[in-house]
Amino acid sequence: MRPSDNFCKWIEWSEEDNANLGLCPSVITGIRGSDPSQLYEELCEIVDGVSASFQASGHALPEPKFIPIRNVA
Repeated sequence: MRPSDNFCKWIEWSEEDNANLGLCPSVITGIRGSDPSQLYEELCEIVDGVSASFQASGHALPEPKFIPIRNVA
């Protein structure tokens, strides 16, 4: 499991920015891109990088503001 799996992430279209936004409010404010699939992968990589940086510096990750729904069946 990737560290980014512990945080809720999503992609949404922004009319204001005329771009897709990748959001993970527990960790970063967001990123922009044109391809939603590529943007999601980049978002996961950034969240994983932030997680690694926190661990390397001995700091705890922030508590998730939103909890991803996992398949419990």
